Amino acid sequence: MSNTAGQVIRCRAAVAWEAGKPLVIEEVEVAPPQANEVRLKILFTSLCHTDVYFWEAKGQNPLFPRIYGHEAGGIVESVGEGVTDLKAGDHVLPVFTGECKDCAHCKSEESNMCDLLRINTDRGVMLNDGKSRFSIKGKPIYHFVGTSTFSEYTVVHVGCLAKINPSAPLDKVCVLSCGISTGLGATLNVAKPKKGSTVAVFGLGAVGLAAAEGARMSGASRIIGVDLNSSRFEEAKKFGVTEFVNPKEHKKPVQEVIAELTNGGVDRSIECTGNVEAMISAFECVHDGWGVAVLVGVPHKEAVFKTHPVNFLNERTLKGTFFGNYKPRTDIPSVVEKYMNKELELEKFITHRVPFSEINKAFEYMLKGEGLRCIINMEE
Repeated sequence: MSNTAGQVIRCRAAVAWEAGKPLVIEEVEVAPPQANEVRLKILFTSLCHTDVYFWEAKGQNPLFPRIYGHEAGGIVESVGEGVTDLKAGDHVLPVFTGECKDCAHCKSEESNMCDLLRINTDRGVMLNDGKSRFSIKGKPIYHFVGTSTFSEYTVVHVGCLAKINPSAPLDKVCVLSCGISTGLGATLNVAKPKKGSTVAVFGLGAVGLAAAEGARMSGASRIIGVDLNSSRFEEAKKFGVTEFVNPKEHKKPVQEVIAELTNGGVDRSIECTGNVEAMISAFECVHDGWGVAVLVGVPHKEAVFKTHPVNFLNERTLKGTFFGNYKPRTDIPSVVEKYMNKELELEKFITHRVPFSEINKAFEYMLKGEGLRCIINMEE
């Protein structure tokens, strides 16, 4: 692929020209990578709810035309000046957040919230020069969260690329670049349930099921799924969920229902809905003395979390997490190895596959609430 290094590449990309309208497959020009940037060929990408949320442009700053996509797997085509740890041919997962390795967050063992490369949904250009690497007939097309994987080629900051085992199947491990790692890490890295413990998971979408998968891998004895859609329980059993509670089917608050089921509360809870009432329930359903609740979902900007301070005095712990506390470059390669070693099962998250030419079908599946992850084959 290196014979294209330094040149503009013309390729297909799915462009969102305006909010909520079907993506259009266009021929775009992709400029060569600049300093600390990498151009890669995307082989497989998948659709995450975050793409749909910003495509719909409800309640945020709309930025169009734009190339969405941030869950993907690809191969490095060429690297820009100063890039030393990646070369053409390397297999990588682009990630919506990054790891510069120089800021206080990157140097801390406790944080993964890089000052330079933390997610920025409003920025549609590259950091290096404030310009886009995509254009159509000279007109710039905006980037999305630094990845823009709905294009056969894209340019990404080197700090947002995890170099992975080249034998890992990209059509499966691509889902580790966002939602699955977020839920999995929330359990394994933040909640840290002990073997035999009880865990409640609020919200049984892809992220919540990944959190349940983490509880299963940890050896939890009971995993209670909480969701307003009872039909999700059957699917959730595949991820280790042993019991199901639908808050709508009870007259008392769901935290009280869970406390009764578990003799005082669960050891750990993970909230994956973004609903502030679910967040409060997740905190109040953990056992006093040792219970830990972890918040994963992103709430409405006006939401307020209210609970009685005595819940903290009774030695319950409330934590938040961003991308499952994984540092993209340092940690994601080892998550891929968990899959390669058969500790982590990814196939059950993948419910649909479509060719790139039919990418809008993936949006239809998600808008109808059908399935978990739809893999888009960029070469079809």
